[in-house]
Amino acid sequence: MILYLNGAFVGLLILANIVAVKLFSLGSFAILPAAVIIYIFTYPIVDVIVEVYGKREGRRTVQAGLITQILALIFIAITVHLPAAPIFKNQGSFQTILNGSFRVILASLISYAVSQNLDVFVFNRLKKLHGNKKLWLRNNASTMVSQLIDTTIFIAIAFYGTMPIVVLGGLILTQYIFKFLASIVITPIVYLLVEIIRRQRSAVTSEGSHSVRG
Repeated sequence: MILYLNGAFVGLLILANIVAVKLFSLGSFAILPAAVIIYIFTYPIVDVIVEVYGKREGRRTVQAGLITQILALIFIAITVHLPAAPIFKNQGSFQTILNGSFRVILASLISYAVSQNLDVFVFNRLKKLHGNKKLWLRNNASTMVSQLIDTTIFIAIAFYGTMPIVVLGGLILTQYIFKFLASIVITPIVYLLVEIIRRQRSAVTSEGSHSVRG
């Protein structure tokens, strides 16, 4: 199961980076990058991994995600700069969508590395305090703290100096509120995944004990 979780985690990261150029609005409440719809699901995946497999596996997943993102950016840059065939008329659009600014890319990588590792740390500390109890608390607490750091670092690095501080603060606040509410809504998914994995591992252990006895 750990392979599927890691695959989903890395896949969502790459997909979030690709769709990040699109902005959508929630009425007059906020304008958000499309990436947040995808990125918010990466935190519960890491939390499930730490809950079931431990802090070490959680950190390995985060590290794999960082390496994969860097590789993806390298290969995207290579494909963008390949000479376009005469029949390919969409080079400009292709480049606009996939070739984000260096500043935004740097902001994304730094905010990811800091916030995801913080999520693992906070979740693991709370698990040591509560054991298998209060999963909802460590899931939401770790996600909400790390999402605040992620949003603040990303917007500060990506947009500082390009707009007034008040506007930056508004962007941070509106994005964080969205992520805050989303993390609460998807908490049942964390419980479901943890339950499925624990039952699966229990079944495998039970089969193994029966084989030894046989």
